[in-house]
Amino acid sequence: MDAQAPLEIMPLEIVQLEVGLLQNFCEVIGCPHTGEAALVDPAFEVDRLLREATRRGWKVTTIFLTHTHDDHVAGLDEAVEATGAVVRCHPLELAVARGHAPGPGAVVPVADGEWISLGRGRVQAIHAPGHTPGCVCWFIPEPAALITGDVLFVGSCGSASDPRAMLDTLQRKLGALPEHTRLYPGHDYGKTPTSSLAWEFAHNPALRAETLASFCAYKRIPTPR
Repeated sequence: MDAQAPLEIMPLEIVQLEVGLLQNFCEVIGCPHTGEAALVDPAFEVDRLLREATRRGWKVTTIFLTHTHDDHVAGLDEAVEATGAVVRCHPLELAVARGHAPGPGAVVPVADGEWISLGRGRVQAIHAPGHTPGCVCWFIPEPAALITGDVLFVGSCGSASDPRAMLDTLQRKLGALPEHTRLYPGHDYGKTPTSSLAWEFAHNPALRAETLASFCAYKRIPTPR
């Protein structure tokens, strides 16, 4: 092989764990070729997440945040202290994240569409406002997977602080991804732990809403003017 040729992008492995008392899902994402790994939303049972990484021979270098509600960042300080990992989140969530993980350089912003290397794999940040202004969904192209936090659940979606932005995120941004993409939600609120975007667009009322008014009726919230 040409020494200057770029390495082939390789699939990442995703381990989903239910943690805490609020039916939270957290993920440990690892590159089987290099052992480099990431945590997603380390709120509860951080020791268990780290044990899973260690058991697989992975070293956590990155922490991805979907958003900074307490039930997704309560263990962030513990995770950063134990790993020295770089925390990545949307610029609108930086202040809260840094409050949970003090220290210079520990928390860095990501841009919409930005690709982040993880070993020989890669992860893309997709700005997904609606639940909070700075929500991020994390897309892993190999294998096709999407970690959604509280933006999208199996069979439902999270609360909408901005219904118009939420509907745009769900239908336009997530609708642009491959339909076979595997959904990894932030809570175990559905009939199954994971799903596919194809199934969600066929069955999930939040994605089937044809108008903002019908989406708000489903969520039982006022339709914004």
